[in-house]
Amino acid sequence: MGRTPLRPDWIALDWGTTHVRAWAMTAGGDVLANTHSASGMGTLGADGYAPALAALTEEWELPQPCPVLACGMVGARQGWVDAGYAAVPTAPLSVPPVRVPDAPEQWNVRIVPGLSQTRPPDVMRGEETQIAGFLSLNPKFDGTLCLPGSHTKWVQISAGEVVSFQTSMTGEFYAALSKHTVLRHSIGTGWDDTAFTEAVSDGLSRPEALAARAFQIRADALLNGMDEATAAARLSGLLIGSELAHARPYWLGMPVAIIGAPQLAARYAAALEAQGVSPIIARADACTLAGLKAAYAAWKE
Repeated sequence: MGRTPLRPDWIALDWGTTHVRAWAMTAGGDVLANTHSASGMGTLGADGYAPALAALTEEWELPQPCPVLACGMVGARQGWVDAGYAAVPTAPLSVPPVRVPDAPEQWNVRIVPGLSQTRPPDVMRGEETQIAGFLSLNPKFDGTLCLPGSHTKWVQISAGEVVSFQTSMTGEFYAALSKHTVLRHSIGTGWDDTAFTEAVSDGLSRPEALAARAFQIRADALLNGMDEATAAARLSGLLIGSELAHARPYWLGMPVAIIGAPQLAARYAAALEAQGVSPIIARADACTLAGLKAAYAAWKE
C-alpha cells in the first residue's frame, strides 16, 4: 500500500537570501510537515521562484489554487515581487500581504511587507513577521526586542506596535573581518566564554577603539600565541559590545526579549546579563511560524 498523500490547506514560507523553509499547514494552523532547500533569493532570477516552490512542495498534494504566504527577502526589490514597507510606528502586520501577480495559476502567493523608518533611515524585511509572532505569543509585552543576525535589529515595542528600530551590521562585520582581513590568520573555530565577556565590556566602554582593539587580536596571536578560539570570542565580544554601546537607549532599564537562533541568542543574552539585564529568549523559527499564521489569519478574514 502506498503512503497517504499529505494534503495541506496552505503553505507558509520563510524565504531568505540563502535558504527557504516551507511548512505544510492546515486551515486551523497546525503543521503537517516542513521542508527546506538552499534556493534562497540570492541564487534565483525572477523566473526561478515558481520552480523552486514547486520543487520544495512536490511531495504534497496541494489545493488548486494553493494559498501561499511568504515572508523574508522574497519580498525584496531583487525578490519575486517588491512587497514594499509599512512605515513605523505601526503594528508589524498593519499592511496586507502583497500578491505576486505573475505566479503560475496553481499558486495564490502573497508576501508580507517589511517595515521602514524615515529618521534615522532604516528597513527590515522578515523580522516584522518574527515580531508579529512573538507578540501573538506574548501579547502584553512592552519593551525591546533584539533580533540578532547578520543585521541585528533593536526594536522598541509599545502597545503592540513597533515604535522605532535600529539595525547594526554586527554579524556581517564579523564575517568580513574574520574571513577577509588579516584577522583570518588568527580566528578559527571554538569559543572562550571569559574572553568574550571581557571583550564585550571593552567594546561597550570604548566603542571608539574598535578598529585598534581588532588589530590587537592579530598582534596578540603573533606575539603571545593567543589561540583561535580566544581570538574568535574576542572579536565577537568587541563587536557586540560596541553594538550595545550604540543600542544603550533600547536596552538600558527596559524589559528585553531576544529572538534568534539558539547559539547567537545565547551570546547576546550573556552580553546583556553582564550589564544587569535578564532577557527573555525566544526561538526565531517558532516566532516566524507564529507570525505567518497570524498574517494568514488576517489575510483570510
